Amino acid sequence: MSYDLIVIGSGPGGYVCAIRAAQLGMKVAVVEKMKTLGGTCLNIGCIPSKALLYASEMFDEAAHGLGALGVVVAPPKLDLGAMMKHKDDTVAANVNGVAYLFKKNKIDWVSGEGRIAAPEKVIVKAADGKETTIETKAIVIATGSDVARLPGVEIDEKTVVSSTGALSLPAPPKKLIVVGAGVIGLELGSVWRRLGAEVTVVEFLDRVLTGIDGEVAKLMQRTLEKQGLVFHLGHKVTKVEKAGAGVKATIEPAAGGEAKTIDADIVLVAIGRRPFTEGLGLEAMGVKTDRGQVVVDAHYATNVPRIYAIGDVIRGPMLAHKAEDEGVALAELLAGQAGHVNYGVIPNVVYTTPEVASVGKSEEELKAEGVAYAVGKFPFTANGRARAMRHTDGFVKVLADAASDRVLGGHIVGFGAGEMIHEIAVLMEFGGSAEDLARTCHAHPTMSEAVKEAAMAVAKRAIHI
Repeated sequence: MSYDLIVIGSGPGGYVCAIRAAQLGMKVAVVEKMKTLGGTCLNIGCIPSKALLYASEMFDEAAHGLGALGVVVAPPKLDLGAMMKHKDDTVAANVNGVAYLFKKNKIDWVSGEGRIAAPEKVIVKAADGKETTIETKAIVIATGSDVARLPGVEIDEKTVVSSTGALSLPAPPKKLIVVGAGVIGLELGSVWRRLGAEVTVVEFLDRVLTGIDGEVAKLMQRTLEKQGLVFHLGHKVTKVEKAGAGVKATIEPAAGGEAKTIDADIVLVAIGRRPFTEGLGLEAMGVKTDRGQVVVDAHYATNVPRIYAIGDVIRGPMLAHKAEDEGVALAELLAGQAGHVNYGVIPNVVYTTPEVASVGKSEEELKAEGVAYAVGKFPFTANGRARAMRHTDGFVKVLADAASDRVLGGHIVGFGAGEMIHEIAVLMEFGGSAEDLARTCHAHPTMSEAVKEAAMAVAKRAIHI
């Protein structure tokens, strides 16, 4: 078979790139080794984790939140099997949806592991070992990322688990150690804390959520501590040993000092992710890489003609929506259009309770760049809808250029932050000012009024504080 485009990997970047290319008239094939389409995100990442986050939030709400609203129920009982079925059903609906879209857009799924044999040839090794060669005019590497490993610690997905194993534990552990206070560690740690585990988080750095605005990160740490998570910041895990049915982790200060041990049933290693490029034949093809990432130019082209790359395997944040936008941009570029991604306006969301959402620059980044800026903040404690729903934790922060008033960043901690951040993103995409946002009428009562008030606070004219 011969194609206009072969995409290796069917995660958010790969399948979106394939669909857009097919819409633009290309004959497209996608090579995927997993049994279902959708990659890590849909199968063992974003989607199943959000299903468990929501389910565990409902369990916690039934146990602790309904009484204050006059809803009296018996203490809830956990049916973990039913909760896992909800997760699995959610995953199935999403991956089946991608399969439907492939049929709709006449995209061929070639099942197996792909290896680039030439800029116009991909060899696919099926599960039974049989190899097939397919030809193409262009190749897109969209193989995503894999779990970053902790040196000297073996992940068996039983007592020492990655995010994959943490999504399918047979029972809530009594004690869970989370290595890494990033997005994955805090989200999954929150799930199992709500379901009854004692959760200890060990982080090498002296803060949680690296890259997020410092004020936001500090508030989230305090909030999660109130929820029962225990943090050991500025510490590293030096050893994990099996101890009976559980594990024993040795930790010590990152700057040096006395070591101590922590007992647990499960250790979750969540120290980040790394680009996955193994077995693609990149070295043999002469495709340039840098610290594991595939090097590309502004149009996602590698140094080898007709070979491109998008998503987690290239520079930039490892976010599904960033990969999707790159997939669309590349398909349009290959079709002779003007594909483009604005990397300055890519939202980031942490799906803890409350949620954390950000877009653009943090205060720390603006200070480091020497940019003069103004800050507008508004707390949810002063928002009527937040009070009515008992979701008053958090605030909205808007950062604007001190001279032009152009919005440079937005940061939200609060219920529904992941939805509210997008009005700031749209504003920034069009180069809007804090005054533009402040003068845009917002429905009352809504949580989003806090975004408007934060924009008003940039000019020190917020009404409700």
